[in-house]
Amino acid sequence: MARRTTSNSTGSSPGPRNRTPQPLPRRRRTFGDFLKAFLAFVALLVLLIGVPGALASQIGWPLPSGSPSLDWLQKEISVDTFINTLTVVVWFAWAQFTACVLVEVKAALSGVGLPNRVPGAGPSQLLARQLVAALLLVGATAASFTPGLSQLGQQLEGNQRPATAAAQQTPGGLLGQQQEQAASTAAALAEQAASAAAHAESGTGAHASDDDTKFYRIQPPEGRHHDSLWEVAERHLGDGRRYKEIYQLNKDRTQPDGSKLSEASLIRPGWIMEMPGDARGGELVEMPDEAPKVSEEVQQQISDYARTGGAEGAGGQQGGGSGSLDRDTAHISLPEQRPAPDQGHQQGQDGQQGQQGQEHTAPAAGEDGGFGLPQALLGAPLLAAGLLGALGRRRRQALWQSALGAVGGRRGMEPPTPTGAAADAQDALLVGADPEGVRLLDLSLRGLAASLAGESRPLPTVYAAWMSGNGDLHLQLAQPAGKPPAPWQLGQDQTFWMLARADAERYEDVDTAAPYPGLVSLGTMDDSRLLLNLEAVPGIVSLSGREQDRAGVFASVAAELATNGWSDRMTITLVGFGEDLTPLAPNRLRHLDDIEALVETMEAETRQRRGALGAAGHDSVLTGRTGPAQHTRWAPHLVLLAAEPSAEDAVTLAELAADASRLGIGYLVGTQSGDLPGAAWEMEITSEGKLLAPLLGLELDAQLLPVSQQRAVVELFTDADPERDDDRPTTTPPFLVDISEQGRPAVYARLVGPYEIIGLETPDGERSPLLHEALALLLLHREGVHPRVLSSALWPRGVTDDVRDALVERLRAWLGNDPDGTPRLGIDSTGRLKLAKSVVSDLDVLRSLYHEATQGRGVNSRAVRGRLLTDALVLVRGPLLAERTAGRYGWLTHEIIDAQLPLLVADIGLALSAFHLEKDRAEKAIEALNAALGSAPGDERLWNELLRATHATGDSDRLKSLAADLVSRSGARGLPPRTEALLDELLPAWRSGVAAVG
Repeated sequence: MARRTTSNSTGSSPGPRNRTPQPLPRRRRTFGDFLKAFLAFVALLVLLIGVPGALASQIGWPLPSGSPSLDWLQKEISVDTFINTLTVVVWFAWAQFTACVLVEVKAALSGVGLPNRVPGAGPSQLLARQLVAALLLVGATAASFTPGLSQLGQQLEGNQRPATAAAQQTPGGLLGQQQEQAASTAAALAEQAASAAAHAESGTGAHASDDDTKFYRIQPPEGRHHDSLWEVAERHLGDGRRYKEIYQLNKDRTQPDGSKLSEASLIRPGWIMEMPGDARGGELVEMPDEAPKVSEEVQQQISDYARTGGAEGAGGQQGGGSGSLDRDTAHISLPEQRPAPDQGHQQGQDGQQGQQGQEHTAPAAGEDGGFGLPQALLGAPLLAAGLLGALGRRRRQALWQSALGAVGGRRGMEPPTPTGAAADAQDALLVGADPEGVRLLDLSLRGLAASLAGESRPLPTVYAAWMSGNGDLHLQLAQPAGKPPAPWQLGQDQTFWMLARADAERYEDVDTAAPYPGLVSLGTMDDSRLLLNLEAVPGIVSLSGREQDRAGVFASVAAELATNGWSDRMTITLVGFGEDLTPLAPNRLRHLDDIEALVETMEAETRQRRGALGAAGHDSVLTGRTGPAQHTRWAPHLVLLAAEPSAEDAVTLAELAADASRLGIGYLVGTQSGDLPGAAWEMEITSEGKLLAPLLGLELDAQLLPVSQQRAVVELFTDADPERDDDRPTTTPPFLVDISEQGRPAVYARLVGPYEIIGLETPDGERSPLLHEALALLLLHREGVHPRVLSSALWPRGVTDDVRDALVERLRAWLGNDPDGTPRLGIDSTGRLKLAKSVVSDLDVLRSLYHEATQGRGVNSRAVRGRLLTDALVLVRGPLLAERTAGRYGWLTHEIIDAQLPLLVADIGLALSAFHLEKDRAEKAIEALNAALGSAPGDERLWNELLRATHATGDSDRLKSLAADLVSRSGARGLPPRTEALLDELLPAWRSGVAAVG
């Protein structure tokens, strides 16, 4: 099978995408060359200087010295009149020829290809071109010098980027704008795969055996103007406008000097051009091995070039892929960056500049390394946000299951505190996560889908999304789709839709399906983050490189797809890796043992999806995600195959992937060699962490999740698993305080309710908010807080280390020292900031009182238990950090305290209610339960216990009223099964009674 050959197919790290061409061998200048140049110089001297000099000295000014009159028209035409008329004509001819010379000289020196045409100067311009070329022949030091001048001139004029810069900044080369979806059948793929071996053995490509195929070698400037595609088409095809055909045949094919044709106006001496079959002319080569005038070296170059035509020529298929790809598009540069407003943000409390809008990236080599935090997680903001959100949900689920389960669970208590690598991974997630970026991405995509549905427009196929450094979102479309709905705008061309961050922040939640759930981060380029839409690829995405390097990419892709915040539902099938990753999202991730099971599964699903689309009348899953049919949701199925398939399995997968993008199925397949049938896009991961896709114009800093960090992240999730058998004493709070009179703290902070601090003077107005927020964070994490976690919590958009360190020193000075001189803010052995035991919060006291009442002295003393529980419930003054400053404390979204505190208060209320009911004090029990419901109104246990306490009063009307209140609160969802069963027990006729009360 014919496929593209790339410079990185060996697996080693390639050089730059466009290398500087090596100079071609110089032809020695002969005496004839110098004679031609001298004669050309003399001719130009005579024509440009001699002619006007002779006219001026011999004839003089030919035009009348004054304004003409009617008498002048009646005069007889004399010899002088005739000579003067001819003189004017000669002056015009000289001016035209001079203009031709100037145009030709400029074109020759700048190398722009075809010179500008001087009107009506066909023969004159041809003569000027020949004379200029003959003169410059001996002046050119090397044939390959002209392209350098060409690029320099175009760069200065702003018309074109130099080739190397374009190659490094062209993710639009990225995804090339492939206009047609995959359409190859299974038979065609099988035939293509079978022919690959034959072609490899014969050493010839499809074009090498085509008798009509001709080749032309770009000539150095010898006796004529530098070659241009227009002139080549004009000479050999009879029409210069057919240069586009030559361009399409040769675009992006590797030339003998290693560079590629990316713009029709940039060609270099020594390059080989494949020509259309009807090309004619003596300079063409049809059979290089039978052309005696062509050197063996050139013959070999043409033969090698011919073998690349079947895969890289215009209209060829990528990598033997299944789709016909449109390659006749210019490279698309990175999304244009708009300068972010207010780059410097004044931190009022310190009087220093923070770094507004700073990207969540890992430190560069040679920096502090993030205090030992894992760099891969620090540099993956969307992945970190997804993992952090999923971990929070898992921990909340564990809390609720424990609270509703058997007595003696982890009710109201902290989850196990991570240690070692798991603690570092959690800190890295807290530092690196960008939940606001995830939220805006989700809102923007759903808002776009809703707007298009409102206009009865389909969703465009999106190959990739770029999140720029200033927060703008750029969608790269497969093909132009018209004007986007407001507030979206057209980007740098018709295939980019752009949404400014400020516009995205004004979006509100909409009830619509996630339009592009298959987007996943691959890495960064020039401060922009690339998300590839795996389900939109017209075929397979192959990933080559060393096995351990590929594993980091596969794990990162799997983890982000499993936990991202911009999708609703999806299935991710892992083959050849990732069995240990399934705890991240058991409802999304599934692991298959081998490729045979994968093929069987995907054949069945492909058939099912084709039938479902046909029955629904949709042409693709995108149609099903907008309009009246969006309830179907059409969740994607993404296959990540790390194990390299056999040749037979590869062909089968290619057949399945031929129609995959229409069905919402994507394939990412690993390969050692990089040669994979059906691969629409080919990528390589290097040992230096670069993700390369030369044919797509990509060179990214790859997003990876190495094995060690995979294990640490998975440990966080398994520790939070509610089904896990754990023998650790999880019911003990992480920090217990002395609740006796002798244990009065030096600093006491009230967090449960309005924030108050007792024992410290209030700092000045500018520094107070940050110091209070930093203290609250430390009080909620008695195990210690990493300095970078503190920094990212207080300054989500980044801040310099000196500003952070200055704040820590001010906080230390504000808290002061204990009587023995020990600072109340210290640093533990791991480098984390930690408060002394003399700094206490009411939340610490609340936990300690409940623990002492239920597992300490209160177990053996009823009076002590009642007093402790009553004291604990009195501490509850409202929600955590009530009336806090708007716009601050955003880090609370990463915490589970919003679930812990209500559960703890509910546990206290339930325990106090049971205490009173033991002595038949139903009213006291009801009072305790109502107090707890103020902080935990959604806790089913409190309502059920309130029903029992109300029943104990013997007031049936009161019980019926409470039942009616519960029914009205439940709404359309209805009462929970346990509550219904309890009402059936306590009030058998509650349903009719509730209706009567209603």
